[in-house]
Amino acid sequence: MPVEIPAPRPATATEPLRTGVGYSDAADAVEAGRAAAAEALAGLQGYPPELIIVYASVSYDLIALLHAVRRATGKAPLVGATTSGQFHDGRLIDPGLGVSVLALSAGRYRYGVASVTGVTEDGDDAGQRLARAARAAAGPEPTPHAALLLLTTGLAGHQQELLNGVHRVLGAPVPVVGGSAGDDRLLIRTCVFENDNVLTDGGAAGVWIASPEPLSVVAEHGWYDVGLPLLVTKSDGLVIQEIAGRPAADVFREHFHDDVDFERPGLIKPAPGYLSAYAFGLIQPDGSKLVRGAYIDEDGQLKTFSPLPLYAPVQIVSCRPEDLLRVTGDVVHRSLAGRDASVLLAFSCVARLDVLAEQGAREAALIQDAAGDVTTFGFYTYGEFARTTRVAGYHNATLTAIAL
Repeated sequence: MPVEIPAPRPATATEPLRTGVGYSDAADAVEAGRAAAAEALAGLQGYPPELIIVYASVSYDLIALLHAVRRATGKAPLVGATTSGQFHDGRLIDPGLGVSVLALSAGRYRYGVASVTGVTEDGDDAGQRLARAARAAAGPEPTPHAALLLLTTGLAGHQQELLNGVHRVLGAPVPVVGGSAGDDRLLIRTCVFENDNVLTDGGAAGVWIASPEPLSVVAEHGWYDVGLPLLVTKSDGLVIQEIAGRPAADVFREHFHDDVDFERPGLIKPAPGYLSAYAFGLIQPDGSKLVRGAYIDEDGQLKTFSPLPLYAPVQIVSCRPEDLLRVTGDVVHRSLAGRDASVLLAFSCVARLDVLAEQGAREAALIQDAAGDVTTFGFYTYGEFARTTRVAGYHNATLTAIAL
């Protein structure tokens, strides 16, 4: 039975941000897109949508799904991504299921949506083009503050290079938040959405969020060191060949706990030798660490999902489910601090979901518990963006968020 959408009524700059969330796990792409979009629009209570965000399983006919959403939402700018699981309002949507739609009114904000291709060929150039296009799409009227929501295809690599390009255009004052698309852990094809377009690997979409007040991006991971600092002494792209002058795979294995069970139920291995509870911590100048996922492939090579620079200082890091869950409340509270927010946009890595295993649903529940009455909406990624004051800002196995 069709859902009746109230006739739109105009928004004003003094109106609070209105949000609506819709979800469908219908098998048919058109039915799923229509139902999720209608439910999301109904939540706006008649206020016109100014931004639509769509997260979906890659199992759908994505073009048909997107067109169904667009038929319901009209000309409102749209962005989105395929996922390896979604979450909203305290509910976990497991990988392989459904489509989630978030509809936002204007409230205090103005949005500009854009997309680019060519991230794989020249990530820096693609980042510059995307930053300029998204900013221009928001219109010429200046605002004192802004943030960029960034969604990229998750298998393209070169994510930090993309951020480098964004930074060249926007500089430190404009924070960046977002995630890399997933594909239900298949590691075959990921997609991002921009209006009527479905972009495959090498594409990126961005939303310029013009704001009258500062927007804060928060990231925490909960991983802890299991060894001393080391240097990457030989690497080739995503292959780490030597650490401290020794075979990298040997050094990595030496840090595993004796009681590690590589075959325990619930441990997901998207690649041979992948153990999601161990990773690299890329040491930053202030002593903090960016987590970089790693695995030993079937040929015994140590590989990462994002390149580690030659002579990069690293530490092997590990985590337990309780370590990941412990940071959840802090990320949410810091994001909401001092704000009369309507929605928390969150991005969590599928590696976190893998480590949590049978406790996977707890992260979504804890996010909502900490957010209270604020709508929460997010997805499980193949990498997260949280660039604040410095150029670096691409993460693995991290929870990132922004509140609007």
